[in-house]
Amino acid sequence: MALFAGVSACLVWGQAPAQLPAPTYVLGPDDQVTIHVVESDELNGKAYRVDEKGNLDLPMIGSLRVAGLTVHQAETQVADKLRVYIREPQVTVFLSEMRSQPVSVIGAVNTPGVHQLQGHKTLIEMLSMAGGLRQDAGYRIKITRHIEWGMIPLKEATIDPTGQFSVAEVALKGLMEASSPEDNVAILPNDVITVPVAEMIYVIGDVKKSGGFVLGERSHVTVLQALAMAEGLDQAARANEARILRVTPGSDTRAELVVDLKKILAGRATDVAMLSNDILFVPTNGFKRLGTRTLESMFTIGTGLAIYRP
Repeated sequence: MALFAGVSACLVWGQAPAQLPAPTYVLGPDDQVTIHVVESDELNGKAYRVDEKGNLDLPMIGSLRVAGLTVHQAETQVADKLRVYIREPQVTVFLSEMRSQPVSVIGAVNTPGVHQLQGHKTLIEMLSMAGGLRQDAGYRIKITRHIEWGMIPLKEATIDPTGQFSVAEVALKGLMEASSPEDNVAILPNDVITVPVAEMIYVIGDVKKSGGFVLGERSHVTVLQALAMAEGLDQAARANEARILRVTPGSDTRAELVVDLKKILAGRATDVAMLSNDILFVPTNGFKRLGTRTLESMFTIGTGLAIYRP
């Protein structure tokens, strides 16, 4: 949990910089540039938008293709064209709006959606721009990249079956602990970053810490381990009447498994394995027996469960 608190802090504080990127930014349709040419009143200080074909329509010059050029290269192109009219034109091009380099960040982040690259951005910086990770984020992050940008520079990167994308996964722990700095790869235009929701189990009812518990990279825990995560039973718990609500494969319903925690704690019964998305419910004294559907409804429409990470 402490590790993830640090992760959240690291990811949320780094907001996108206020200034627009350096001259290495690659221009594309719908970007806007401001051109300064001291020797030309027609161009100096004016803003121009790159059209859908990747061109700028400029006074004196006409249509000039800039899509695929860096800002610095665009400066050179404008200066070359202006030499017909001006002996030594002093040209500066500034990027005033950029809309052509989207990156999609989806899944268990606080602000999923399409974010624009602003200069050189790494994986951690893009997660920061997406508001940081949610508490229920999984432990591996997937990156999908159009193959024309080349392979993702990670050892385990592969090409998807269509041959159109390079795909790689990054372990969150190594990324955030900086034990694998090479995993903090540069993000390129049209990359898709997917943060899956972690596998979880839930412990509700008469326990000391009710909520959802992220399983980490394990596929399951036992009932006793889940009870330990919830810091044990409260005094009024009816431990012999606990139940596991488990999703039935191929259905949206749950099966109900009775679990006698008293016997398990005393070593008189075998510990029970819990699966991802299981709910361990521990009733309290005086609690009226409810059906599975009613318990599911309470779990769904409750005031919101806390989520804990190991």
